[in-house]
Amino acid sequence: MDRREGKWAAEILGMQNPDGTWGSRFHTLSMPDRRRGLITTEQALRRLKILGFTIGDEPVRRAVDCMLACLRGERKIDSYWEKGHDWALFTRLMLCTWVREFEPEEPLALDFARRWARVIEGAFAGGGYDFAAYSEAYTAEFNSPIRGGRERDFVDFYHVSLLRGMLTEGTESKFLDYIVNKPEGIYYICDGPVSVPPKEFASRETVRYLSAMELLLGYRLGPGKLRFAADWLRENRDAGGLWDLWPKAADRVHLPLADSWRRKGSRQADCTYWVESILARLT
Repeated sequence: MDRREGKWAAEILGMQNPDGTWGSRFHTLSMPDRRRGLITTEQALRRLKILGFTIGDEPVRRAVDCMLACLRGERKIDSYWEKGHDWALFTRLMLCTWVREFEPEEPLALDFARRWARVIEGAFAGGGYDFAAYSEAYTAEFNSPIRGGRERDFVDFYHVSLLRGMLTEGTESKFLDYIVNKPEGIYYICDGPVSVPPKEFASRETVRYLSAMELLLGYRLGPGKLRFAADWLRENRDAGGLWDLWPKAADRVHLPLADSWRRKGSRQADCTYWVESILARLT
C-alpha cells in the first residue's frame, strides 16, 4: 500500500491550512498532540517525509511555497519569537532546512546553506573543532557575534540536515567525527553520543537513534563513520530474522507506517522495513 494514501497521511493532510501551513506555529520538533488536534508545520512536514511524500506532492509543494514566501520577506511564518537568540537568523535556518529537505537545490535555501558551510569550514580548519575559529567565522559571515545557545551549538537537526552535501571532504570527516562522539547527541533528534547504540533495542531511544543514523547517512562519509552500528542492528534480529521495536516505539512521528499495529506482523513489517533501509545504506 502507498503510505501516502493511508490513515496517517489522511489525518495530517486534513489539518493543513489553505496557505500550506499547519496549526498556528511553525516550530517544534517534539511529538505532536493530536488528541487535541495540535500539530505544527514542522511536525507535519517531518511525518509526511517519513510517509514518503516529496516535492511532487501538492500538499508539500504548497508548504514549501509558503516557506519560500517567508524567506523572500513576503509574509511571516508566525508571530512566535524567542528572546536571547538571533531569532530572525534561527527562523531562516529552520525554513531553509525544511526547504532543502524536499528541494535541495532551491537557490534561496542553497545560498544560506553555503553561508553556514563557510562557517563550519572555518571552525574545522585546524585539526579539529575550534570554538574561537567558529565564533570568528560566524561573526564574519553573519555580521553579528554569537548571542545564545542556538548559535553557539550547531549539533542539532537543522545544521546537520542543512549542511549535507555542502562541505569539503576533509571538513565533512572532522564534522561527522565531532557529531558522532558528542556526549549530548544531536539536539532535537537523540540524546547521548551516536557512537554508543542504545542498550535496550525495543525502545523509543532506539527510534531516536535510528533517526540520527538516517540523518548522518545523508553525508558522503556517513556510512563509513556509522558502520560500527551494522553488527548491533544484525544482533537485534529476532529468531525469524525480523526486527521488532514493540508497541511503545510507535511515536506517531517515525512509526507506525502501517495503518494499524493491532497485529504483530504489521508492527514487525514496519520496523524491519526501516532497519533494512538503514542497513542497506550502511553496507
